[in-house]
Amino acid sequence: MSSNKLVKPFLKWAGGKRQLLPEIRRYIPHKIQGTYYEPFVGGGAVFFDLQPKKAVINDSNSELINCYEVIRDSVDDLIEELRKHQQKHSEEYYYEIRGWDRRKEYPQNKSKLERAARIIFLNKTCYNGLFRVNSQGQFNVPFGRNKNTNIFDEAVLLAVSKYLNAKQNNIEIINKDFEAALRTAKKGDFIYFDPPYDPVSSTASFTGYDVNGFNRDEQKRLKEVVDDLNSRGCQILLSNAYTDFISDLYCDYRKIKISATRAINSNALKRGKVDEILVKNYE
Repeated sequence: MSSNKLVKPFLKWAGGKRQLLPEIRRYIPHKIQGTYYEPFVGGGAVFFDLQPKKAVINDSNSELINCYEVIRDSVDDLIEELRKHQQKHSEEYYYEIRGWDRRKEYPQNKSKLERAARIIFLNKTCYNGLFRVNSQGQFNVPFGRNKNTNIFDEAVLLAVSKYLNAKQNNIEIINKDFEAALRTAKKGDFIYFDPPYDPVSSTASFTGYDVNGFNRDEQKRLKEVVDDLNSRGCQILLSNAYTDFISDLYCDYRKIKISATRAINSNALKRGKVDEILVKNYE
């Protein structure tokens, strides 16, 4: 399978898999026969690395999925909109744009294009470059003070758009609950799960991807979906934190312990190596 190295994540995403790609790639089937599914696509590091010809990508975060759709459908207009943000970039301007979702009329008062440009702008100019919202669903990351910020990579956006639109490809982009996104999965399809992680401690939880938290009841529901997909004959690879809870939950599957570097914690002393688990149902 040929791939374009410019097809890569256009956002920095909490829990993103870019630095773990070499490790994850070792455990992905050499040839995916059916459709590739990624129900928690996030920044899409694994999806863009594999560049499957037939795929269903999903996320419950509607602002994120809107970005994928706008890049597919209106990339030239998006680049022009991002250029406007680049020219006005300042701390005051940042908080003005961040404040859009504090208004009752948002998002109905903004176009898909304006919303996508906003998310990319905020992601590239906020502190530590991440996407996080509060319990009201409002983007709440403070301003980042990097004065040389380049808020978009035109070549990457164009390459991603070209990949999503290629005639030989069939890429479906959806915004649903993860279980609903997998209803069409069948024997021979490959599913990569990268859900919000089980917290390694009572203070380590990071559930700010969207307004819906992902607690242990959701982890158990995910396990039931994995069992169902396994019974359908799908190939499954799942990433999560290496906790006793997750290890016990997937006791019937093959498990691999890997080490990852995490840079999301606001306290630099708490960043560093953490253990993660890969769960799979094939050799």
